[in-house]
Amino acid sequence: MDSMLRGVILYFILLVILRVSGRRTLGQMTTFDFVLLLIIAETTQQALLGEDFSLTNAGLLIVTLIGIDIGLSLLRERWPRLNGLIEGLPLILVEDGRPIKERVDQSRVGEEDILAAARESQGIERMEQIKYAVLEHNGGISIIPKEKGWPSSRSDDGPNPTSRLVPE
Repeated sequence: MDSMLRGVILYFILLVILRVSGRRTLGQMTTFDFVLLLIIAETTQQALLGEDFSLTNAGLLIVTLIGIDIGLSLLRERWPRLNGLIEGLPLILVEDGRPIKERVDQSRVGEEDILAAARESQGIERMEQIKYAVLEHNGGISIIPKEKGWPSSRSDDGPNPTSRLVPE
């Protein structure tokens, strides 16, 4: 029973620590971050198991941690506000080509990270080409480009607008 209580306490300690450290920490893992994660895992294992290294205790801890995770997912499904508290909500970092400084600083995301995500996902080169950049709850950055100003492609608009793309 002692190991189950340790598991519950440690689960919530890790949940709070990971929420405070921010989404970006998990979104872009460097080699150092990976090593740090391994150290945390080892420390967590020692704290959970204490002096009892039996398979029974390890199995009980695994079931406890997975049970808490399943329980929280069921609660998040029932109460969507809880999901925002546990997982976080998407955060708009750039609006109409202008970074929102306090949000960028709060999330510890550099403009270089935003531009890298824009290049990778949309082929965008400049901040001015971004309509919205959103930091998702999983740590990824979604880019919504500004409209390119192409005419509508509806059939009642006359000739095919893409015909203007062909060099004359």
